[in-house]
Amino acid sequence: MEATTIRECTTIEEFDGCLSLQREAFGLPDLELSPRRHLIVSRQAGGWTLGAFVAERMVGFVHHLAAVRGDNEIFGYSHMMAVAKDYQNKGVGARLKWAQRERALSEGRRLIKWTWDPMQSRNAHFNLNRLGVTVDTYAENFYGIDYSADSSIKEGIGLPSDRLFATWNIDSDRVRALASGAAAPVEGKPVVTVAIPAQWSALIKSDPQRALAEQARVREEFKKALDQGLICAGLERGHDYSKYLLFEK
Repeated sequence: MEATTIRECTTIEEFDGCLSLQREAFGLPDLELSPRRHLIVSRQAGGWTLGAFVAERMVGFVHHLAAVRGDNEIFGYSHMMAVAKDYQNKGVGARLKWAQRERALSEGRRLIKWTWDPMQSRNAHFNLNRLGVTVDTYAENFYGIDYSADSSIKEGIGLPSDRLFATWNIDSDRVRALASGAAAPVEGKPVVTVAIPAQWSALIKSDPQRALAEQARVREEFKKALDQGLICAGLERGHDYSKYLLFEK
């Protein structure tokens, strides 16, 4: 495989490449895409977009926003990451996220946040087990009904766009260990688990009503656990069901 390089996107052509990758990777309608203008304005406002390139071809990108929270602390918000279909599951996404971390650290940041669909076990494994994020917030219907990243699902089923918020403490001991390639399991035993169907997209297509019921159950269980002050910090993968692992703080 040809070498992949990571560098900042700065030209109109590169930002248009990000738009094309969104269409390819997500199959979203134009209404849901982050347009060229948004990427350019974000850069002027302190954010940036990192692209993964093979020769001159962009095969992935991650878009990073500058965000502010209490006491005027500036942190990073990772709005979107996309990888070309023929380069998925080849480590491109991981390289982009670790490069994002290095760039944020060089700017003096210590935190990056983003969201993902709680029913997507592959994303959950990547975020929790490989990157070392934690979760203490569940957002119900964050983007509106039937927001879907699966272009093969043609008809809406009234599926709320629930999201988990990833908190990535990029200078923590665990994240530093994971960044170096070391194993860094969470210490202690989980006190609560929340099971999700391992084949979520297939379930939506085969049994939409069961999918809605499963999502509602996961929402209720997650919110109850988080209301108790627990933190999600891992995922145990399984053939039929995978399990989120929630721990005492």
